[in-house]
Amino acid sequence: MQWNLEWLRTFRAIYETGTLTAAAQELYLSQPGVSLHLNSLEAYAGYKLFDRSPRKMVPTEKAKILYNFVLEALQRMESAEQLFHRRSQPERITISIGMCFENFQYTLEEHVAQLPFNLIIKFGLYPQMQADLDSGLLDLIVTPQKGNQQNLIYEAFSKERIVLIAGNKTDISELQFQLGCGNLSAARDFLKQQLWYSTAGDMEQLKNFWSKNFNEHPDFSPNYIVPNINSIIRCLSDNEGFSIVPDFLCCEGLDSGKIKLVWEGKHVLENTLYFGTRKNTMYYNELDQLKKLFEKKWEFLIT
Repeated sequence: MQWNLEWLRTFRAIYETGTLTAAAQELYLSQPGVSLHLNSLEAYAGYKLFDRSPRKMVPTEKAKILYNFVLEALQRMESAEQLFHRRSQPERITISIGMCFENFQYTLEEHVAQLPFNLIIKFGLYPQMQADLDSGLLDLIVTPQKGNQQNLIYEAFSKERIVLIAGNKTDISELQFQLGCGNLSAARDFLKQQLWYSTAGDMEQLKNFWSKNFNEHPDFSPNYIVPNINSIIRCLSDNEGFSIVPDFLCCEGLDSGKIKLVWEGKHVLENTLYFGTRKNTMYYNELDQLKKLFEKKWEFLIT
């Protein structure tokens, strides 16, 4: 293993800031990258440099010795770098966002190339996004779920309606008749016999819609599980089958006639969408710019 100067820079940042998160922000690195540098330096040195606690990285005696030994050399190298390196452009800030794939594709994707800062998008489950936001791995999340972390704040900005859709070749005449008569039990039984599409085994929207309108949990499994909701729309287009999806994702398919809106439910199911951020952030301007892009796009989608 060979000595790496970046390990020492990372070590100094952790020593001076006290946390991996703060060190990552100072160095414009990811937190896993900071952890990798520290682990590599400890492996090279052969001893532990910090005692890890939930809130602070506590330097060991070995770390104090190393810090005092390398500090002056690092400061002199940084001074030399500033003196002799002429930057062609200012350092770009990096913003990390967590959201669902469809939300990114419909609202933010077209604007990425024009953003004056670097952008990292992470897709995943909302509870994990909240945890990553709280720990500093993300700077902004777009979510229909509010967490209980004390360091996070949530700002409502729009709503999505969860609706029942079908491919345009699906015969829904019997279903429409039963719904028109208010015979929800017959409509429920009819739907149980149909082909259903869902995403990656996540039936949360179907469960909520079913429970709200039929007062029970669905006792059937989807026939087809596909990667994301856009895949559902494409699979249903000019075909047969049903799915429960957010209404804003249906607009193009409905306008083209490839899918059809079947039912919004006797009791409409809506999700409030939130921006989630940390209470203290150094990226107010960048996050405000992103929020305005979302708000403008959602205003267009729901009108």
